[in-house]
Amino acid sequence: MDPVELLTHHADRLTHVEHRPAQPARHVPWPTWVEPRVRDVLVAEGAEQLWSHQGEALEHLRAGRDVVVATGTASGKSLVFQVPALDALARGRSGAALHGHRTPTVLYLAPTKALAADQLRRLHPARELVRAATVDGDNSREERVWARDHADYVLTNPDTLHHSLLPGHERWSRLLRGLRYVVVDECHHYRGVFGAHVAHVLRRLLRLCEHHGSSPQVVLSSATIAQPGDFARRLVGRDVVAVEEDGSPRARRTIALWEPPLIGAAHASQPPVRRSATTEAAQVLTDLVVGRTRTLTFVRSRRGAEQVATIAQELLGEVDPELRGRVATYRGGYLPEERRALEERLRSGDLLGLATTNALELGIDVSGLDAVLTVGFPGTRAALHQQLGRAGRSGREALGVLIARDDPLDTYLVHHPEALLGAPVEATVFDPDNPYVLGPHLAAAAQELPLRESDLERFGPRAREGVDALEQAGWLRRRSAGWFWTRRDRASDLADLRSAGGSPVQIVDADTGRLIGTVDAGTADSAVHEGAVYVHQGEVHVVDEYDVDEGVAVVHVGDPEHTTAARSTTEISIIDDERRHDWGDAAITTGTVDVTTQVVSFSRRTRTGTLLSEEPLDLPERTLRTRAVWWTLRLGAVADALGDGDLGGAAHAAEHAAIGLLPLLATCDRWDIGGVSTAMHADTGTLTVFVYDGYPGGAGFAERGFDVAARWLQVTREAIAACECVNGCPSCVYSPKCGNGNEPLDKAGAVRLLDALLAGAPARERRAG
Repeated sequence: MDPVELLTHHADRLTHVEHRPAQPARHVPWPTWVEPRVRDVLVAEGAEQLWSHQGEALEHLRAGRDVVVATGTASGKSLVFQVPALDALARGRSGAALHGHRTPTVLYLAPTKALAADQLRRLHPARELVRAATVDGDNSREERVWARDHADYVLTNPDTLHHSLLPGHERWSRLLRGLRYVVVDECHHYRGVFGAHVAHVLRRLLRLCEHHGSSPQVVLSSATIAQPGDFARRLVGRDVVAVEEDGSPRARRTIALWEPPLIGAAHASQPPVRRSATTEAAQVLTDLVVGRTRTLTFVRSRRGAEQVATIAQELLGEVDPELRGRVATYRGGYLPEERRALEERLRSGDLLGLATTNALELGIDVSGLDAVLTVGFPGTRAALHQQLGRAGRSGREALGVLIARDDPLDTYLVHHPEALLGAPVEATVFDPDNPYVLGPHLAAAAQELPLRESDLERFGPRAREGVDALEQAGWLRRRSAGWFWTRRDRASDLADLRSAGGSPVQIVDADTGRLIGTVDAGTADSAVHEGAVYVHQGEVHVVDEYDVDEGVAVVHVGDPEHTTAARSTTEISIIDDERRHDWGDAAITTGTVDVTTQVVSFSRRTRTGTLLSEEPLDLPERTLRTRAVWWTLRLGAVADALGDGDLGGAAHAAEHAAIGLLPLLATCDRWDIGGVSTAMHADTGTLTVFVYDGYPGGAGFAERGFDVAARWLQVTREAIAACECVNGCPSCVYSPKCGNGNEPLDKAGAVRLLDALLAGAPARERRAG
């Protein structure tokens, strides 16, 4: 089934179809200053002429400016940093433009290992001009030593830069003293706490470059970012010129919004549900693969990606056994050799269908893809455009389909395409002044090189406060040359760039002792507790033992007839409230909170949803100090709104829906944030609903919710009221991450509660975009 036939055959599932016309290219000639060997290499790769934005960006770089290129997918952004980098290296090789006796070098940063590896492959045609090497956790010691001593183009990621290159900067002095360009590719990925960490990693890098005598230019790129100039300036800490006018050609593209049909409930006591988005996606993937349409399917979770691929393989086996092996899964937690093999099969065309998490969203550049399926809104419009833009890179007409999950945000968006496809991408939120981020990087910077008074401005307005706190704790000591690190351990270990909550938990096969994968520490209690069902590359395992202290889960291969889901408890206490808006009987506040969670049990259910058992777990409490936004409503107003209704269920339902809808207005998804609702909170003395950032110190999402609270809660109210279910369902108030099993919930009460809450809100803000 080809893409056009697919849409025609399933018209009843489509809520919106949009055809975007082709766009012609705008060309400019090659600049005369480019070294002829560099131009020859890139012309041989197809760049006979430049597109207008490439020429504009190259002239800014030629003039010595830092640049961010923010044009569409497949618009040749890589060429913008390859040209000046290869030009500098080629001239350095010939001795025509040496800076003293220093060999020019280039440092390329990617958010994923896969993207760095792919960029290395793309440098192969220029191998006579460059000695390139990747440096990451997959390297052998010999490979890393060669890169340190000989490579003039080093490709790495922020994690390796933070943990290895910067702490060992004296060993990497050859690279740093010759550094001409720092490339920050796919920079939109640096948001929230991760973005704040990377901002300080870059500041530390540029500080050490000055120490070693270099002053590199910074080149950033992204296909999907709002206000790129402002964002890049905050990320790098200095002025950056933005190039945004895209001159590349575009093939015709069709974008479809798809809602699976209602199939009723598994039991009369349960709410109606839609057909599973993963099942729907597997069927669509099967149809496209049968038609030899090369398709990439993005799925939110590791388990979901495995399910899509497994179901598609089973369906394909019934149609054409040869096709069964041409669909696979790609996700985080795979071993390096597994990832590389899958990447090569996808590039070669051997794989016709791949189900992946966002591990591949910023991964390899694959030409020849015809279709992309995105299972569930990926959290931001920027991420959606990034995923759908993976198709059509060969110039052929492309198809992109968003398949809605049974989720309030997905339901809202597929019925309000103007809020999804007609709106600009979100402004990227990150806060480099977060003390939980700033403090560890100040410590790391001091260990790399004593911190001087003149360095503090580079790290932001709260740097002096952070240094004073570290000095008071005895971790820094001031001497005439600056602040020195006093401890024997590595200061860089204090910062957890990905906010995973610690080292990944190792998943080990009980029979062979083989490491089969890893899981983030932050999700391990829920994912690999004793008795949990865990899926890896389509193979089902059961967890026999989970050692929290050692970070190891021991599993065996099994075929259980049930699934598992963890249940947790959450308590929240207010540390301080910093800003507040009064709305008559209601108030909206933002500030700092402590969130204490504990996984206390897990349930076993049949595949049809029937509860088999509930088993207790003995796992530790986890406390998170973070930022939150919360709203309160005077008890008299609550009574007027609900009467004898279920107050706890109404507040709980409103909380779930609000969490689901905040990603519409902030660069987060529902897995970045959490919530707690209570009919009478000890710190406020009244009904209180909290939504908090799921990262130490906060990520900026709660503050964004506070700033747009009236609009956010109005959209939440509308989404609940518009849902066609009677008593609540996953499309409005049910949450896939609820620690209480979605009990209690009162859909109608949530609408009345939100009406009372919004009664005093400014009308203009409720309508704002």
